[in-house]
Amino acid sequence: MTLRLRLTLIYGGLFMAAGVLLLGLTYALFNQQLSSGDHVIIKGTYLSPPASGATTGPQPVPPKNVVVLNNKGDVLTGPDAERAMNEQRDQLRSAATKSLLTQGGIALLLVGALAAGSGWLVAGRVLAPLHRVTDTARRIALAPAAGRGLHERIALRGPDDEVKNLADAFDTMVERLDHSFDGQRRFVANASHELRTPLTLGRALVEVAMHRRSASEDVKQLGESLLEINRRHEQLISGLLILADSEKELTARYPVNLADVVSHVVAQLANEAAASDVVVRADAGDAPTTGDALLLERLVHNLVENAIRHNHAGGWVEVRSRTVGPGEVGTGGAGWVEVEVVNSGADVPAYEVEGLFKPFHRLRDDRLVAAKGAGLGLSIVRSVAEAHGGSVRASPRDGGGLTIVVTLPVDPG
Repeated sequence: MTLRLRLTLIYGGLFMAAGVLLLGLTYALFNQQLSSGDHVIIKGTYLSPPASGATTGPQPVPPKNVVVLNNKGDVLTGPDAERAMNEQRDQLRSAATKSLLTQGGIALLLVGALAAGSGWLVAGRVLAPLHRVTDTARRIALAPAAGRGLHERIALRGPDDEVKNLADAFDTMVERLDHSFDGQRRFVANASHELRTPLTLGRALVEVAMHRRSASEDVKQLGESLLEINRRHEQLISGLLILADSEKELTARYPVNLADVVSHVVAQLANEAAASDVVVRADAGDAPTTGDALLLERLVHNLVENAIRHNHAGGWVEVRSRTVGPGEVGTGGAGWVEVEVVNSGADVPAYEVEGLFKPFHRLRDDRLVAAKGAGLGLSIVRSVAEAHGGSVRASPRDGGGLTIVVTLPVDPG
């Protein structure tokens, strides 16, 4: 039950309770007035006994000598006349009471319905600013990536009341969060750029030391180890930069066909797949979309690279791109394009799948320092997909490995 409906019911209920109380009080006063009346209106004709020589006809008589002519034309005197008068008084009281309760009750219901309708309109008017707060908070919560959408403000105008204070407090909170996320993204980007220089310098020094004529085998072996560590650090920094860029809002979109991206990435990773004894099969179907071509290439690259590295010797990887037309299952009536990557490999528990999309999260033994990759591959995939208005879903494959499907909006052009 919404707050508006509750306020309407409370307002209407209080009005009806007050109306019933007023009607009951009116009935009590009316009944008291009837009971204490000193005169009675009689429906009939008062007659006096005919006197000799007097003109017959209705004449005013004292109360003690009342003669009543009832509706049937009978002349009643004495106790019969008094009884007829009491019956007519009771009938009058009953008719008046029934009229008061019936007509008063109908009037109360009509006015109560009108009051409830007015309460519904007033409650809607009063709660309208709260709807703005709710809509703004929902848009921020449904933003495709963390921190995106925090630039929105309610900016409520009106009297300085409780609702405006709530809206102003919400705007202040969102503004501070926006600054915090911007600062975090700037820090990651700046730190990553700053760290690239010493890593590049360190790699150059190691390579110079390794290629000296006087370098011993121990020095060369140590150099290879240092270069591998340096390579992983460079990969980590590159992943952080891409993650920071992918969380920014896209300012420009261009047509991109994922079929071309899939073919290019599979050819690019062919040597790594051969070195890992993994067969990669591609089915590059037409899948037009819009967005940043470099980020979309990184998305597909990370998916295929992740499937190759987290596989076993003699394993396989299947990469497909396709268009899912309107009306098909899961499209919600709109067109989408999909990239699906299926790979063999170790069994992945269902409860571990969602954690794989978190930064630096690795599965079981892959948490070691010497693990393959930097732990940012799938995090970048989800961030890029959400930045393009899409989504990612993953599920364990029977027999080991994963099935990952990226869904993006189709390019209608």
